[in-house]
Formats: sequence, structure tokens, C-alpha cells
Amino acid sequence: MSTKYKAKDNDRAYFITITTVNWVDIFTRLNHKMTIVNSLNYCQQQKGLELYAYVLMPSHLHMMCRAKEGFELASIMRDFKKYTSKKILENIKEEPESRREWMLEMFSKACEHLKREQDYKVWQDGYHAEEISTNKFIYQKLNYIHDNPVKDKIVEKAEDYLFSSARNYAELDSFLEIELIPHQLKTIG
Repeated sequence: MSTKYKAKDNDRAYFITITTVNWVDIFTRLNHKMTIVNSLNYCQQQKGLELYAYVLMPSHLHMMCRAKEGFELASIMRDFKKYTSKKILENIKEEPESRREWMLEMFSKACEHLKREQDYKVWQDGYHAEEISTNKFIYQKLNYIHDNPVKDKIVEKAEDYLFSSARNYAELDSFLEIELIPHQLKTIG
């Protein structure tokens, strides 16, 4: 397995993207969005996740984050994906969902190539992590994260999207507390 896009240095911050299998638009339903929000909050409180920015799009999650001292980002991501997969599948099976059969079929087909037996797979393998090393990169990715819902025409202004740290930076109520990136910054980490 390639380590090109993995978090290798626990002292550094990363721009991370995790994506659903087949780009399935899971996060169009509030219950699934709240699963992600609640899990990120848990990871912040209990697993050492330090979050600087995020946006939850219909089929993927972007974050700028790092692991606090004594924690490992790879472990946080592994546990986050494992828990949210289980919870999302429970939601699909137990709560009203018009796309239930289709989504379960997509998640089941994603397991066909796996060596170990597994019924469903919600997330693509691994996570795409790019080390944050310059101020230019920080602000490029911060803008990219916050502009995602605007470019997809979900909202007109970034701070109007409830599932984004753009609200934190605009000093509006938000589902998650984050560590704000100051305007003058050497680098995170």
C-alpha cells in the first residue's frame, strides 16, 4: 500500500480527504451528516484530533487537522472511518431511507475485490493526506474547503453552509469547535 498520501509525521498538520465508495451521496440526509459531526466531535474530545477546518460534502469530507501530542492521526482516521461506517449502515437499515436498497447494493459491491470477508464498505480505502508545509498551502486549502459548497451551488456564501468551518471563521454558530488559523501564521504543527 502506498504511503504517498498518508500522515507520516504526527507533529505536522494535514489536509485530508476521505471519500465514500463510488462517490455515493450519503451526506444528503441530516442523520448521516450528524453521524459525521458527532464522530468528529468525539475524536476531538477523546482521540486527540485537532481540527482547523472542515467541510462535509455529499460524498466526501475535507479537513485540515493534526493529532495532538501522544496521539496518532492514522489511528484517529482508522477509528473514525470504522465507527462512522457502522453507524451509517445502521441508519440506512433502521431509519426511513428511500435509497436503502441501492446504497446497500453499492456498499456491498465495493467488497467484491476484498481479500477478507466483509458485507459492506462505506469509505474508499485509506485517506488522502497532504502535509501542510507553507502559509500559501494553508490558505489555498482553507479557501478550497470553504468554497466547496459554493462551487457546487449548495449555498451562495460559504458561511451559510451549516456543515463547514466557514461558519467558525465568520464567527457564526457551528456544529463543531475548531482551532482558528490566525491571519499571520508560520505553519501549523
